[in-house]
Amino acid sequence: MNLSKGLTRNWGKVLVGLIALFFFVAAKLPDEGMWTFDNPPVKQLQEKYHFTPTQAWLDHVRLSSIRFNNGGSGSFVSPNGLVMTNHHVAVGQLQKLSTEKIDYVATGFYAKTQGDELKCPDLELNVLTSMENVTDKVLSAVKKGMSEEEALKARKAMIAKIEKESLKKTGLRSDVISLYHGGEYWLYRYKKYTDVRLVFAPERQAAYFGGDFDNFTYPRYDLDVAFFRVYENGKPVKTQNYFKWNSQGAKEGELVFVSGNPGSTDRLFTMAQLKYQRDFRYPLLLKYIKKRIAILREYAKKGPEQQRRALVQIFGLENAKKALTGEYHGLLDKSLMAKRAEQEKAFREKIAQNPQWQAQYGDAWDTIEKVISKDAETAKARFYHGIRGSRLASLAQTIVRYVVEVKKPDKERLDGYHDSQLETLKYNLFSPAPIYMDLEEASIAGGLQMALEELGPTDP
Repeated sequence: MNLSKGLTRNWGKVLVGLIALFFFVAAKLPDEGMWTFDNPPVKQLQEKYHFTPTQAWLDHVRLSSIRFNNGGSGSFVSPNGLVMTNHHVAVGQLQKLSTEKIDYVATGFYAKTQGDELKCPDLELNVLTSMENVTDKVLSAVKKGMSEEEALKARKAMIAKIEKESLKKTGLRSDVISLYHGGEYWLYRYKKYTDVRLVFAPERQAAYFGGDFDNFTYPRYDLDVAFFRVYENGKPVKTQNYFKWNSQGAKEGELVFVSGNPGSTDRLFTMAQLKYQRDFRYPLLLKYIKKRIAILREYAKKGPEQQRRALVQIFGLENAKKALTGEYHGLLDKSLMAKRAEQEKAFREKIAQNPQWQAQYGDAWDTIEKVISKDAETAKARFYHGIRGSRLASLAQTIVRYVVEVKKPDKERLDGYHDSQLETLKYNLFSPAPIYMDLEEASIAGGLQMALEELGPTDP
């Protein structure tokens, strides 16, 4: 049973969602589904679980939930700004706080007092304070007779305008996010915190017990947790919205909700899109990741300090490899793909039975397939033309693009360089986190070698 409305494929602007789970001690599957805070499945919750989420309850959950801008979710767990998240969300900051003498990833960290807490170099936390449906505003920018390219530019210009006006009016981070592949546009306003300090993280052996072998297995027995504290004006943030600790845990048959910031779903992909993923994208990504891991492992062999510097990147790549491998195996499963093909066939037949639907949507699948075929012609070259895995290369690219983009009118700039986004861009750009030149050299050299092997010496 599919209860999901479907999320946009947009990793940069993740959606705050709500996942309803019916938890049993016995291994029963949870209800499927993911919902935005503006659209909870009230009727289903009432009928199946005899629970009615009030607006006050939804607001409390939303305001207690936190988005980690480097990827991940967390929540306030005290009235004094204490934030709980996963260790794997925190590990990047642990490494940035570490030195050759102190490796917090390996040893863990515990602040006995607030004065002992360590300020993170470039961590931004966001709390979703309001949501506004701006679909009509965005779509009003598209005028009759516009080409697809003109319509896209018009929508982007309107989005930039909405974000800029909202930031000026409220002072809050303002992101217009696209849901349901452009079916809706919402203005999400976030309270932004940049004074974030590390309170506690366990040592790697406890946090990552079982290593990659146990990763993505359930249940998993490790201490995947970390705590931060949010400060404002030099003092811990006072908040009325936080999740209270329950030392008893969930009871059998108890209804459990999980709030957070998921990535996206590909469940609405057409067969042409799924075949593209199976035959091109996943093999490309997995091949790249395996080579990148090999480069980092070779660098790590040089000594304990090199091993420390490369460890978190290796962990992230191993994590991605395992997740992608699982998805890839699903795409290779002939029975699953046949089932998906039957579903698409039935859907297209239903569309064809309605003349209005057929006129409006009948050619959508063929159009998607043509676009994918055209994209595939240059996708590999575009992938390897970028220098991946190098922080220096990324910073250089950001600086060059910044100089070019800020000269343009705001509505014409690339995403990430609009006036409403420059504060966050500069915050990340001027991060005091250490950059290790020998690691950068290995990453850049390895990336260029991969590009040479994949594209050949004559590639421009």
